[in-house]
Amino acid sequence: MQVRAKKSLGQHFLTDLGVAQRIAATMDGHRRQPLLEVGPGMGVLTQFLLEAGHDLRVVELDRDSVAYLKLNFPQLDGRIIADDFLRLDLRALYAGAPFSIIGNYPYNISSQIFFKVLDCKDQVTCCSGMLQREVAHRLAAPPGNKTRGILSVLLQAWYDVEYLFTVDEHVFNPPPKVKSGVVRLTRNSVTDLGCDERLFKTVVKTGFGQRRKTLRNSLRGLLPPGTPLDADIFNQRPEQLSVAEFVALTNLIAQLREG
Repeated sequence: MQVRAKKSLGQHFLTDLGVAQRIAATMDGHRRQPLLEVGPGMGVLTQFLLEAGHDLRVVELDRDSVAYLKLNFPQLDGRIIADDFLRLDLRALYAGAPFSIIGNYPYNISSQIFFKVLDCKDQVTCCSGMLQREVAHRLAAPPGNKTRGILSVLLQAWYDVEYLFTVDEHVFNPPPKVKSGVVRLTRNSVTDLGCDERLFKTVVKTGFGQRRKTLRNSLRGLLPPGTPLDADIFNQRPEQLSVAEFVALTNLIAQLREG
């Protein structure tokens, strides 16, 4: 039994076992915690995760893949979640306990997957996997890098983000039109940003919403009309700022709002 890749689900099945083993090994330091694999397909990554002894569950939306996994991985009995990862209640699934996430993520929903990780940052201690190389580079982009964006800052506020290695197109069936990249997010020690977290998100998203403008122009709408924006930080563009600088900017905007 084989599963046909479905374009509507963004499926590109990894065929290189060596690459799959390298991705699975990104979780070697997290074997004591439960692990959730997103989109296992035909289990090319799953087999190595099971061999490594992980307490593994998998979530798969494609019915053909679910049937394949049930047939070929009997050790996953009762551990296959036939559902859409983006709709899962992860907090309830793990009853508030820490866990990790891994996967060969569909290109078309990879950003949404990482926003969902952020929603559960108090539980997700590690998240690794493969996605489109351009997006993978963006997640790990440091301050000053032109590819830096909203997810770069929001993820790096709570996670240490590493770009690990690149995967070529020819090791997939069907081959994608772009290269892939493997990243790993490891939860850092931050428990409090030192600013209003909701306002922090607003500042980051608003700043990058008009990324070609300086922050003086893009953030003006967050403040009362006529508010003087004299601080040097407002002369910067969003991709130039570190997480710490965005925190400082958030606190400055909060002060200016109070008058």
